[in-house]
Amino acid sequence: MDPATIIGILLAFGALFGMIKLEGVHVEGLLLPAPMLLVFGATIAVGIAGTTIKDAMLSFKKIPHAFTGKVIPPQSVIDDIVALAEKARSEGLLSLEAEAEKVEDPFMKGALQNIADGTDGEELRILLEDEMESRLAADRTASKFFNSLGGYAPTVGIIGTVVSLTHVLENLASPDELGPLIAAAFVATLWGLLSANFLWLPFAGRLKKLADLDEARMTLLIEGVLAVQAGSQPRLLGERLKAMVPVHSLEAGAGKAGKAGKAAKAKAGADDQGLAA
Repeated sequence: MDPATIIGILLAFGALFGMIKLEGVHVEGLLLPAPMLLVFGATIAVGIAGTTIKDAMLSFKKIPHAFTGKVIPPQSVIDDIVALAEKARSEGLLSLEAEAEKVEDPFMKGALQNIADGTDGEELRILLEDEMESRLAADRTASKFFNSLGGYAPTVGIIGTVVSLTHVLENLASPDELGPLIAAAFVATLWGLLSANFLWLPFAGRLKKLADLDEARMTLLIEGVLAVQAGSQPRLLGERLKAMVPVHSLEAGAGKAGKAGKAAKAKAGADDQGLAA
């Protein structure tokens, strides 16, 4: 799991809380039920009005995915494909059927099974590209939905402030009450901006990023398995796939692979010591 969303949101709210403490603001003065009800309730309502119930429910179900979505290093994908190319080259394409049983990723499993079944290369490419688009559609739909909420929330907050200021004008005969009423009026604007920039837009950006990363991963898999089917030389295939990936992504993957290798060596050393004892 990549913790970027959790860390980012916690730091954002932490910075806000720090400002509140430094300014000497009372937190309870910001946690007013009426403006929060308007901002969150009306924002979600108009968001649903701009889409379908089905897509809205799908989008909210995707919120946990924004926190727990896995980021698979491209180098790991390339290593897996090169290993498959070596196996296919030495044992034939039919050997990939056994490998398909060991793979957890449904997309790769289906690709290997189709290769073993003798599916034509062009037909397989069309099939995999269509499947990729259908798999990415859910994350992209959720991203667009939360992006729309991020656009609605500040405006809804302003509406709440206008309503509250109308109430302020009704109490001009009581000057002692004007200060608290005006302060409360701007809480709606605060929550509109806060929810948009601390919640909805980060959710939208995260889901879009996960979809982009998953698209890049599946594109690598498509090009890789088709090259395996065509009988490409494993080393050259690995270099070709690396050329499709940004350098910084490969370096990050290599760093993780290096850490994993060190951990494996350390575990192996500990096991050897245990056997020797």
